[in-house]
Amino acid sequence: MYRNLISLLMAGLLAFPVLADDSGPIKKPKVVFLIIDGIPADVIENTETPAIDDIATMGGYVRSYVGGEVGGPSESPTVSAVGYNHLLTGTWSNKHNVWTNKIKDPNYAYWDIFRMAKTYDPTLQTAVFSTWLDNRTKLIGDGLDAAGGKKIDYAFDGFEHDEEQFPHGITSNYIRDIDDWVSNEAARYIRENGPDVSWVYLQHTDDIAHFYGDGKKMTSAVKLMDERVGKVWGAVLDRQKSHQEDWLVIVTTDHGRDSKSGRSHGGQSKRERTTWISTNSTKLNGRFQQNPAIVDILPSIATHLGLEIPPEIERELDGQSFIGNP
Repeated sequence: MYRNLISLLMAGLLAFPVLADDSGPIKKPKVVFLIIDGIPADVIENTETPAIDDIATMGGYVRSYVGGEVGGPSESPTVSAVGYNHLLTGTWSNKHNVWTNKIKDPNYAYWDIFRMAKTYDPTLQTAVFSTWLDNRTKLIGDGLDAAGGKKIDYAFDGFEHDEEQFPHGITSNYIRDIDDWVSNEAARYIRENGPDVSWVYLQHTDDIAHFYGDGKKMTSAVKLMDERVGKVWGAVLDRQKSHQEDWLVIVTTDHGRDSKSGRSHGGQSKRERTTWISTNSTKLNGRFQQNPAIVDILPSIATHLGLEIPPEIERELDGQSFIGNP
């Protein structure tokens, strides 16, 4: 499979940092990170995903993990909202205090990447494109004083509550349609406006896995998801051709699945904890090949953007950057 070849090549090529060409005009750094829900590493590696592969060809692909330290204070459930907040804050659940998808009482003392960006430079433009409204209103806490106030300049979300446009059914066809809606708008907005920090979240693969588990339907859902990623990736490539911009793209997932059927997740089995990262970064350091964690993504984004994080916030991060100097 093409992905396995990439993985082997990158394991060799990325043993040493890849140095960028510093010649030419300075390009403005931009970031879009995509979370595509509930796809185990073995599934992504054995499915044809040309868009995710193309991103990795420019940078790298690697297996990663979620769930914190098994048996330690950072051990965290391998469920969706928990995984999203690991990425958003660069910390595990014992700090950010999100333990379930109900998101009862997040600890906003551990800043999210959007708060870091807006604190460093209020003129930076932010965007969220999401199939789940709670990602912005609860996890990011957009508009809440405790979470740093208004941080998202453009939001395209909440469509799971629009039953007129997206009638609900027993299956998750409406989530599939919302994912299409969200990814199309993400591609359009990024191509036309080029926000500095964007998050794209897509859900359908997790729903399909819960319904059907491992198998052909899940493979088909992953292929469809890759097409959606391709739309966003195409918009980024267009921006880089027409603007002096240096885009970091990171695609990942929030958790794996159980090994028995692929229908469930939440525990600490190896397959539930094993995730993956695909990125176009040409500045990957040795950390990238050392089983990075989902909490390593935030400091990597901050490094690319050149953010100065307040010391009292930075020292609480559980991750470290896999971009730039290790």
